[in-house]
Amino acid sequence: MEGARDVEGAGGIEVRGLGLKGPRGWAFRDVSFTAPPGGLVALEGPSGTGRTSLLLALTGRMKTAEGTATVAGIRLPGHLAALRRISALAHVQGVTDLEPALTVGEHLHERALLQRRFGGSLRGLLRPRAERASEARRRIDTALATAGLDLAALPKGARTAVRDLERLEALRLSVALALIGRPLVLGVDDTDLKLPDAGRADAWAALRSVAASGTTVLAVCSDAPGDALRVPVRAAADEPHTGTHTDTGTDTGAHTDTKETGDAFAEARGA
Repeated sequence: MEGARDVEGAGGIEVRGLGLKGPRGWAFRDVSFTAPPGGLVALEGPSGTGRTSLLLALTGRMKTAEGTATVAGIRLPGHLAALRRISALAHVQGVTDLEPALTVGEHLHERALLQRRFGGSLRGLLRPRAERASEARRRIDTALATAGLDLAALPKGARTAVRDLERLEALRLSVALALIGRPLVLGVDDTDLKLPDAGRADAWAALRSVAASGTTVLAVCSDAPGDALRVPVRAAADEPHTGTHTDTGTDTGAHTDTKETGDAFAEARGA
């Protein structure tokens, strides 16, 4: 992954007529757009329209049923494993949940260890311990700065428990954790959920910072800012979603569209 950023056009996305169907029908259909590397893409629509399913499909977590897409040079609907290696997710219930009892520092340390063990090269694993630790620290610091999470501003610094974070802080932490792996594509769910106007502005500013660093951002939202590439997502006209959606969010910024996410994974298994 570390050398992927040197590939010409890395991170660019081209989608043509993409659709995903599962046991309950179409989650979404006929999605088409083109985004440059380092673009800010808003997957915009009301809850229940397949936004999360589209996000998971474009990061290699779900297999589509029709249409084509090229994400960072990787063709879909095949090559999902390759796409997962160069993409990351943040703020997705059931996938990137934060552990309320753990501290911010513990989350960051754990993610850096996992990245070094499973996401790094063999050469990296053989480097001296001090060198590996220094690299992990650089990755964490860069990720925090890009996501806009200032540890010194938290109530107990890095020792602050996740359950004590404000919603925006939890979103920033989830984004920072995803960035430790230096993905070419970052998918963020429920970007603007239950945030006041000022909080929404800050969340989008953080995602602009991520995009400016060279990572293409796919952000699920209900209302996109004017400078984002807006991709309207609507329930398939022939088989609209009719289920209810229960709000189970907490102050840690947990995903609230539980039925859509559950349906997304069910559709992925059946696709």
